[in-house]
Formats: sequence, C-alpha cells, structure tokens
Amino acid sequence: MRFKTFSSPHMAPARSVNRVMGQVLLALIPGTAAMTWYFGWGVLINVSLAVTVALACEALMLLVRGRTLTPHITDLSAVLAGWLFALAVPPLTPWWVTLVGVGFAMVVAKHLYGGLGYNPFNPAMVGYVVVLISFPREMTLWLSPSVIAELNLSLPQTFAAIFAGTLPDGLTWDMITAATPLDRIQTGVGLAHPISEIQNSPFFGYLGGVGWEWIGLWFLVGGLWLLKRGVIGWQIPVAMLGTLTLLSGLFWLINPETYASPLFHVFSGAAILGAFFIATDPVSASTTPRGRLIFGAGVGALVFVIRTWGGYAEGVAFAVLLMNMMVPLIDHYTQPRVFGKTTAGKEG
Repeated sequence: MRFKTFSSPHMAPARSVNRVMGQVLLALIPGTAAMTWYFGWGVLINVSLAVTVALACEALMLLVRGRTLTPHITDLSAVLAGWLFALAVPPLTPWWVTLVGVGFAMVVAKHLYGGLGYNPFNPAMVGYVVVLISFPREMTLWLSPSVIAELNLSLPQTFAAIFAGTLPDGLTWDMITAATPLDRIQTGVGLAHPISEIQNSPFFGYLGGVGWEWIGLWFLVGGLWLLKRGVIGWQIPVAMLGTLTLLSGLFWLINPETYASPLFHVFSGAAILGAFFIATDPVSASTTPRGRLIFGAGVGALVFVIRTWGGYAEGVAFAVLLMNMMVPLIDHYTQPRVFGKTTAGKEG
C-alpha cells in the first residue's frame, strides 16, 4: 500500500471552539439525565429555559456590539453557560430567577468584558452567585429525591410551579421541598448534633446524599471521558478533588462527629461537576501546567473552608470565582522558563 506524503509542516488541525464545547455538552448528558431521574422534569425545563435565554442574550449583545451572529452564536459557549447555570439552581426555580441569572451571566460577566476569551470570571458561576445572594428563598426549592419522595410532580405540574408559581391543590412548598444533604450537615452541626445522628436519615446514602452520590458518579463518567478525549487537562480536577479529599479527611480523622467524611464531600453537592466542568473553563482558569495545579488546589481548599465554616452550605461557585481573581498572579509566577532566559523573561 502506498501512502501519500505531503510537504512539511506536518501539523495537527486545531480544534474548533464549537467542537470542544460540543464534547463538553455531550459529557454533561449522563449527569443531567441522573439529575432528571432523581429531581424530576424541572431539571430539563431549567436547562431548556436557561439555554434559550443564554442564546437570546448572546444574539442581542452581538447585535449591540456590531458583531455578526455567526460564527459567534454557533460556537456553543452560550449553550454551555446556560446549561451549567441550570444544573446549579434548584429544579423548581421560578422562570424569572433564571432570566435574571443567565442574563447577568451573558451580558455583564461575558460581553461587558469583551466576549468569549476575555471574561476573567466564569459567567455561569457569576450568574448563579448573583441569584443565590439576591433570591435566597428561591434557591432553597430543592425537591426530595424521587426514590424517597412521597409525591413526584408531573410535567404539567412542574411547568405550573416554575412559570406560574402554583402547586396542585392540597400541596404546599414545604411539603415537596427539602434541604440538601450539605444543608442538613451544616445546620445539624451548627446545632451541636453529631454527624452520625444527622446521617441516620433516609436522605443519606453510602457515599453522600441519596441521589446526589449517583449524580456525582455520572458526572464523573462524563469528566473522565473528557480527560480521555484530551478536552480538559488532568491538573485542575485532580488538584481540586485531591485537596478537598485531603483536607476533609484530615479533619474527619480528628473529629468524625463534627466534620463530614471525604467521600461525603466529594459525592455530595457540586464537587465533581465543579472539578471537571466548571473549574476547567479554559478562559477563566489558569493556563500554565503548574498554575492549573495551584488553581485546582485553591478551589478545593476554598470549597472545604466555605462548606465547613462559611455561611453557605455549598462553596464551589464562590471558590471558583475567588480563584478566578488569582489567575493573573498565578500565571505570572508559573510561566515555564524559556531556554536562555530567566523566569523574569530577561536574557540569561
């Protein structure tokens, strides 16, 4: 067999933005399906609504800035931002909260900084933090996992709850909503209850909260697929989850009745989603190999600190945004040394 040889340079084709974003979206599907299984139709409604709002805001801002809609609207970055925002909020989040959060993420956190490639902060997490601080009640509308819930809302009932704020006759919000496992641990420990007593309830499973542990495992599957495909690097996920495991394990060994176990921290909440899909944002994360390790370790440490001593039960969004602020400093001191020059960039 004769092979055709072309003249040099022999370069691999660059991966397009929409191809990379498309693979990340594919990797989100298993975890999103698991969330839908455990928390109902609201997850899919939120994703659809958030993606629609994100695309509309993207198109509007491109027109305002005098940019063509293509290829910017088809790079799938707006779809990913909306999708990640939808996964961060409760399944019965009112439609107007999603509108505010995604709108702020796209208009302020992304386009006011210059658009894709120029935003210093993760847009989805900026939008989430805005609504978390502004609408604390609406951010607590988490449902009991379907496997232990006494009543699961149908698709029409979920639509009514999200868009009209109404529930079926005889039901109240307190009857169908429940605190997350992280909330239960934080509240219980604050009331001096031992963790063994707190976890002796149907809301806790073998690794973390019921439902949440399986959701985390499916996001882990998607994240490992991204690693295998070379879409993301290993440094940030390994450093983030490793640091979270190390710190939580150390305190758990010291006092297991006050501090949750490493498995609980990893498989409850958004730790795995954050490690593989949020903290690895190529625009707002560190760009150097050593910098990514420092960035990931910082996120993991801040997640543990916020969960353990902070005012919010979940700390992934705050941790990512705080470390986004540190990226210029991290990148400055972790630039690889070029042969013949000092670390300051001067000739040696």
